[in-house]
Amino acid sequence: MKSIKVSIVSSSEEIYSGEATMVFATGTLGELGIAPGHTPLLTGLAPGPVRVQDGNDEKTFFCSGGFIEVQPDIVTFLSDTAERADSLDEAEAIKAKEQAEKDLSDKNDKIDYAKAAAQLAEAAARLKTIQKLRKNQ
Repeated sequence: MKSIKVSIVSSSEEIYSGEATMVFATGTLGELGIAPGHTPLLTGLAPGPVRVQDGNDEKTFFCSGGFIEVQPDIVTFLSDTAERADSLDEAEAIKAKEQAEKDLSDKNDKIDYAKAAAQLAEAAARLKTIQKLRKNQ
């Protein structure tokens, strides 16, 4: 069975490097399924889960956004924050989401609405990743 090399890199370290038969992620223009031999592609990476399948084995990671570079034999995810989905803290994600929602609803002039909206999107994506992982177990 053909495979593709996968590399998931955060701003501080390489989170994962290995082989896969299929990779799934959400690009800025929608869902992507990446198989060995995929057409070269460079696109934005939306916050959310990245699933790496190797036969029957599947690993899930969370990326906060960034870029995906696809070549026929390698796919690289470059993200500010990337971590194994099973290490995500649900209580922390809920707290971050609630704080971002509070910041957005606050009518104070000192609030950076674009930053608060980005934080809300990332927190919601973390929760979605945790919930998907829990459902698949």
